[in-house]
Amino acid sequence: MLKRLPAIFIGLLVTLAAYAATVELKPGHPDTYVVRRGDTLWGIANKFLKRPWQWPEVWQANGQIRNPHLIFPGDVINLAYLDGGAPHLVNGGGPHVRADQLEDAIKPIPLASIEKFLYRTRLVGDDDFRNAPHIVGVEDAHLRGTPGELIYVRGLAAQTGLQFAIVRPMGRYVEIVPRDGSPQRFYRDSTDSADRSHEFRPDLLWSHGPHEWSLEGHLSFLGYEGLQIGTVRVTRAGDPASVLVLSSDVEIRPGDLVMPLDDKPYDSQYVPHPPKQLPAGMRILAGTGPLDPSGAMVQGRDSVVALSHGAVDGVENGQVYSIYHPGDVVRDYSEYTDGSYKKFFHPNDAHVQLPEEYVGHVMIFRTFEHVSYGLIVDGIRPVHLQDVLYEPDHI
Repeated sequence: MLKRLPAIFIGLLVTLAAYAATVELKPGHPDTYVVRRGDTLWGIANKFLKRPWQWPEVWQANGQIRNPHLIFPGDVINLAYLDGGAPHLVNGGGPHVRADQLEDAIKPIPLASIEKFLYRTRLVGDDDFRNAPHIVGVEDAHLRGTPGELIYVRGLAAQTGLQFAIVRPMGRYVEIVPRDGSPQRFYRDSTDSADRSHEFRPDLLWSHGPHEWSLEGHLSFLGYEGLQIGTVRVTRAGDPASVLVLSSDVEIRPGDLVMPLDDKPYDSQYVPHPPKQLPAGMRILAGTGPLDPSGAMVQGRDSVVALSHGAVDGVENGQVYSIYHPGDVVRDYSEYTDGSYKKFFHPNDAHVQLPEEYVGHVMIFRTFEHVSYGLIVDGIRPVHLQDVLYEPDHI
């Protein structure tokens, strides 16, 4: 074993030199950094790296960190070699036994910011939404159900003792391809309707559904967004079936859906990386913050946004994208005043398309078929609906 160590170290030094050629640090970085409790991998990398999504490369180049996706408080990260210094290891005297528990590892991103989107939020297809069993009543004619009460479900064919999730529809995602050939647009419509019809925004000139036509163009239905608000257990089969409310975050009401528990595992660790191929027309669909009059979402770092593309488009967890706000079209009143010769003969030249501006970075943490969720990991401007996404190095 000992005879192999020189070869291992030589290989590591070559690796360090390769990383030094590809990883750039911000000015003023320290030679070493001691990991502290409360840090996140992205936060550490963003302090020192010009491209924070490259953190696994730096961690990998530090031989004392056995797993580049797991670092712990007290780990010492060496950054000196990246500025032309001789590659060397910190605490690199050979293998050592780590006493830390896995749950003590520094997380890539703050999981508290995305927790409910990991296990409570789901996207439901049109058929599943239409055919899902739904609540029609609560025991003793109550209007709302709470833990310990019985509720009655229509359309649930299930044996006694099985457990299910209560899911409340929160909105739907739709893509529209305009007839005039302009770029496609994406929308999220919200609902707080208590009945089964789930009426959405009334000012739209179309109903929902895949591949419909409106006055504007061709529609594609991307999915319903649902929020798991509780769990139930079947106490009596039938139609309607009786189910006991085991837990709930809010009061359960008629019109809520009964769906299988989501057993899809979610990632607790993420490896940041650029997308292999940029999905065409990828945009911001929705966010967790309120909107100001300009359409900007009043939110900053650690806010969650919904994106217009998903797994079928090659989107996967850990991908990092840069967000850009499209430039506005403004009128040049100095050169093209009303009634002027230039304004009359060259009306199109009176309007100027401003350049798009960088907003920040978003990292994907949960992916559905046609829609994905991302966390804003850094930024210098507010995020707007319909902002455009590019590769993380886009300039």
